[in-house]
Amino acid sequence: MRLDNLLAQEKISRKAMKQALLKGEILVDGCPARSLAQNIDTGLQELLFQGRIIQGYEHTYLMLHKPAGVVTANKDKELPTVMDLLPPDIRPDKLYAVGRLDRDTTGLLLLTDNGPLGFQLLHPQYHVDKTYQVEVNGLLTPDHIQAFQKGIVFLDGTACKPARLEILSASPSFSQASITISEGKFHQVKKMFLSVGVKVTSLKRTHFGPWSLDDHLKEGDYRPLNSQELANIRKFLRKSG
Repeated sequence: MRLDNLLAQEKISRKAMKQALLKGEILVDGCPARSLAQNIDTGLQELLFQGRIIQGYEHTYLMLHKPAGVVTANKDKELPTVMDLLPPDIRPDKLYAVGRLDRDTTGLLLLTDNGPLGFQLLHPQYHVDKTYQVEVNGLLTPDHIQAFQKGIVFLDGTACKPARLEILSASPSFSQASITISEGKFHQVKKMFLSVGVKVTSLKRTHFGPWSLDDHLKEGDYRPLNSQELANIRKFLRKSG
């Protein structure tokens, strides 16, 4: 939650907030707040306003192993959504997915009610890498690795940032690879492989920034983030504002 919104819930005036900010009297984990727009989670961080502890809103952070056949949306008139996989008691109406996975793409999806954090994780400024396991219907070669490193250009002229391609197995009709990208263009991974002459037949996201898909999490299942994963959330919170 934005710092100013959190303090407003404590009936603190905008003027008092600005004055305290300038005097260094708003502390987040012991450090002066940088901005009233700073993203704060008092469940993960200690917030002091002029020496007084502020107990605000504690956000929710979940890891979901998205299965194929469900859409990354809160509601859909025709198709099941990732929110349909959650029980009502965790208030899925307040959650949303950080980024999207195509209907037929599986793997790691982060869910949260911390809107500013989701925006931050998707913003190009922060260069959050995303890694996928890919299967394609043709041969991948070292030339493809170089092409991805250089930056794929789509047929319409759209240029992609350099990406890291690791070939795991290769044959004329079937190859497996791992690809890491730092942006999120529409159907980007599929279009990148089409641009080099092969079609993606299976796509699974295994990593999103510092978060890795839990190997013990079955498709369709979810869990709260563990302490180390929450520590990574805290690092991004410190960069906000």
